[in-house]
Amino acid sequence: MTSLSTLKKSSAGVVAPVRWTRAQWMLLLVLCTVLALDGLDVSMVGVALPSIGQELNLGTESLQWIVSAYVLGYGSLLLLGGRMADLLGRRRIFLIALSVFAAASLLGGLVDDPTLLIATRFIKGLAAAFTAPTGFSIITTNFAEGRERNRALSIFSTFGASGFSLGLVVGGLMTSMSWRWTFLVSVPFAVAVVLLGLKYIPRDNPSDQEQHTGHDVWGAVTLAAGMLGLVYTLVSAPEKGWGSVATIAGFAASAAILAAFALIENRVKHPLIRFSILREGWVARANLSAVGLFGSYLSFQFIVTLYLQSVLGWNPLSMALALLPAGLLVVATAPFADRFIDRFGAPRLIVTGLASLALGYILFFRVGTTPDYASDILPSIILLGIGFALAFPSINVQATAGIRNSEQGLAAGLIQTSMQVGAALVLAVTTALISGQGHPAAQAHDAAAMLAQYRPGLILSGAVAIAALLVAAAPSRRRKIPAMAG
Repeated sequence: MTSLSTLKKSSAGVVAPVRWTRAQWMLLLVLCTVLALDGLDVSMVGVALPSIGQELNLGTESLQWIVSAYVLGYGSLLLLGGRMADLLGRRRIFLIALSVFAAASLLGGLVDDPTLLIATRFIKGLAAAFTAPTGFSIITTNFAEGRERNRALSIFSTFGASGFSLGLVVGGLMTSMSWRWTFLVSVPFAVAVVLLGLKYIPRDNPSDQEQHTGHDVWGAVTLAAGMLGLVYTLVSAPEKGWGSVATIAGFAASAAILAAFALIENRVKHPLIRFSILREGWVARANLSAVGLFGSYLSFQFIVTLYLQSVLGWNPLSMALALLPAGLLVVATAPFADRFIDRFGAPRLIVTGLASLALGYILFFRVGTTPDYASDILPSIILLGIGFALAFPSINVQATAGIRNSEQGLAAGLIQTSMQVGAALVLAVTTALISGQGHPAAQAHDAAAMLAQYRPGLILSGAVAIAALLVAAAPSRRRKIPAMAG
């Protein structure tokens, strides 16, 4: 594997620190900023949901679509986005998708119609489906596997986690002015990163093998259609009913299309996705851990945002500051994430992180209509920050360890897809659990009734985190590829 820098050992056999050039740092900054913008976008909009609902007169089911439309676009095309970057050129795909993201952010901040607002969220999700795995694979193909890549991926993934966590605070600040600023604030940063990316992202060539063999067109079509149908069915099920004809037909059609995709991939000479990649190293387990991590956390944030503002009556900024400790913990660990992985190993950190998340959710079950912040809310926030800081970068490292360069985009797309599909599934179930009697805020502002309606969703978040913990902690039946080399 070609690397921009190499680890060197002294005569005493001690591994010297990884040293990068200014161009390498700028490349990493460009990629990290885009991932942080993705994280900011999800959490900022989550904070703004009550304000959007009040101004546009939207209930819980409709508010869910502002979150789920992004997940729909993101989750349905992530696998295709990562693979297309491998085939068509990472730099080209990354810059085009980021430009679309900037344009959709601008439009979303200007529209008044709820349908158009949701449409812009879907377009942003589509764009992020290309930038996220492409940025990931640009790193894994330019930094050697082992300590160098661990450091780069730790910084990269921690930027994403930091953006997601600090987005709560930024979202609170923006929403205090207007919810529209939660859309518009990303625009200047995205434009600036496009300009920097033109200079610092290395030019690359599509896979030589694929240039000569052509593309798996039908595989790409069936994959995109199947994932789009699956994620759409998941996020629309709470509104239409899980047992409705439309939902059952949606799942059946998606399953049939994905089965056709699997048949195509097993027959073509150069498949879009090599299914045996799931048997390599920790790939399958890392993806299941990602489902639990993001599925539980995004659903928890959705509920807590409504709980703090609708039940307790906090304003957006107060709510954001209450959740700030989690973001600060993630940011504070950023410089040390790669060292933790080198010292303790990514698998151990994944287990520890998921255990911390599960404990945080369980402790939050104690909240009432008049909670004490220091004793009832803060312990959970701290545990969630620790858990996310440990698990998120470690899952990303383990998901690509031992995967060859030509499939790094595929591996990156797999892990990102697991995160987003997990978020879509758990959020859809959560919304179904808490929306049984319409928008809670409409229930005569009965705080106790609102809280009772939210509790099943809180329990679900905890159960999903525990399930992911059990998967991550289960003994391995095959030799695992180390998270670092050298």
